[in-house]
Amino acid sequence: MQKKQELYAGKAKSVYTTDDPDRLVLLFRNDTSAFDGEKKAQLDRKGAVNNRFNAFIMQRLAASGIETHFEKLLANDESLVKKLKMFPVECVVRNIAAGSICRRLGVQEGVDLNPPTFEFFLKNDALHDPMINEYHIRSFGWARDHEVAQMKELTFKVNDVLKRLFADAGMLLVDYKLEFGDFHGRVVLGDEFTPDGCRLWDVATRKKLDKDRFRQGLGGVVEAYEEVAHRLGVDLSGI
Repeated sequence: MQKKQELYAGKAKSVYTTDDPDRLVLLFRNDTSAFDGEKKAQLDRKGAVNNRFNAFIMQRLAASGIETHFEKLLANDESLVKKLKMFPVECVVRNIAAGSICRRLGVQEGVDLNPPTFEFFLKNDALHDPMINEYHIRSFGWARDHEVAQMKELTFKVNDVLKRLFADAGMLLVDYKLEFGDFHGRVVLGDEFTPDGCRLWDVATRKKLDKDRFRQGLGGVVEAYEEVAHRLGVDLSGI
């Protein structure tokens, strides 16, 4: 598989075309940002750690019957993925109150949410990813009704799988975001699942093991990501 030209560069990943029109190369960079790019840094090893972490999670989800775009690792910081037509929405599940829901609703951080909440956000940095609902998605044609239903169903299925996985490793899956796309008429999980896009706390101490360490200036960001990976049994050898 030959990597060709850069198709897109996001905040922490770059996407490249290949000689297969249905496949892309995903490059995980060391770039880190928060608050819509207002805070930025380069964190050594982060790209490689996230690439390995994402591969591990995507393979676990695939084994549970959730189709993902991940195909295989190509290098420490690169993966081969299916080319999806992405829906411009983010699907967020919250098991414990943290982040924006606390600010929006005046809820104390750490409150258990039972049942978990589900929220849609428009993927648009210029608008700061505003919260939307199914009527917006339908009216603006961002996805069809059956695709919306599938995204919600798959997002909660991911929650069932990963809550158990992290709990078995002594961690709480606080919340996370997912992105989906169309692949030849099928709704497929795309983008990534790493500590950049979820919140993870130690179950005993509630120590934060995710990107909030960067957002809140707590330090030890990559070290926390590596701790999560080691607890799960992710192979980080050679990084």
